[in-house]
Amino acid sequence: MKIAPKTRAAVLSEALPHLQRFAGQVIVVKYGGNALAESTEDAMEVFARDIALLQAVGMKPVVVHGGGPQISAMMNRLGKQSTFHNGLRVTDAETIEIVGMVLLGTINPMLVSMINKAGANAAGVSGQDMGLFQCVQRDVALGFVGDITAVNPAAVQGLLDDEVVPVVATIGTDEHGQMYNINADTAASALAVSLKATKILFLTDIAGVMRDPNDAESVISTLSTAQAAALQADGIITGGMIPKVESCLHAVQGGVSAAHILDGRVAHVALLELLTDTGVGTMFVPDEVVS
Repeated sequence: MKIAPKTRAAVLSEALPHLQRFAGQVIVVKYGGNALAESTEDAMEVFARDIALLQAVGMKPVVVHGGGPQISAMMNRLGKQSTFHNGLRVTDAETIEIVGMVLLGTINPMLVSMINKAGANAAGVSGQDMGLFQCVQRDVALGFVGDITAVNPAAVQGLLDDEVVPVVATIGTDEHGQMYNINADTAASALAVSLKATKILFLTDIAGVMRDPNDAESVISTLSTAQAAALQADGIITGGMIPKVESCLHAVQGGVSAAHILDGRVAHVALLELLTDTGVGTMFVPDEVVS
């Protein structure tokens, strides 16, 4: 589709105040496993170019990725059945090896390579590096599934200081060096707070929080902490949306200016949110912003 020069100029002009506002600011982008699973290689290249663009215009993007569907697919290929307890993957000794293989051996280097190809310098970071994500076992019944107890962002901050895009795999270790699988939404939120990020974007496979799950036009554009709690109490925020919303709320309660749930299947969705006046998806802000 050809775009008239006048329209192109208007788009660029609209982006200017947003470029000025976010220059030098840390922007955490969580690229969800579901968004990855539904992306083609071309779509991932578009995502990588967008990240490179954000860095080129002066922002400090940090990519955090999950890999749930890819882990399940690898387990199936290896003849191992995925088992879930209270919605979380039971992670025995063999499964944690597969988690490491998929996150560190496949997804992380793939994203790093694509961002590098797009013209930005990127480097992979494991949650094990320099004690980035320190954790404890959540539940014996879940095996090697961890809850974050502390974040040491030194490895990520060092890359940012060197103008490198960190690409973070969400695994962690306990005090004994044992590796644990960590919920990627939780990890991204904790890292955003630790880095004092201005924004965190959760790219997933839904358009945002919807009043009617069957109506894509019912996306709620802005929610405060109190409003989100009310929607959860009313049963509008349910199931898999609950941990995503809780991660958004944790981020804004921890000092991040805004958190966003966006449809990662939409081309350039991060740019649409950051560089346009209207934005897309659902934005979470502190109560005082909408009071």
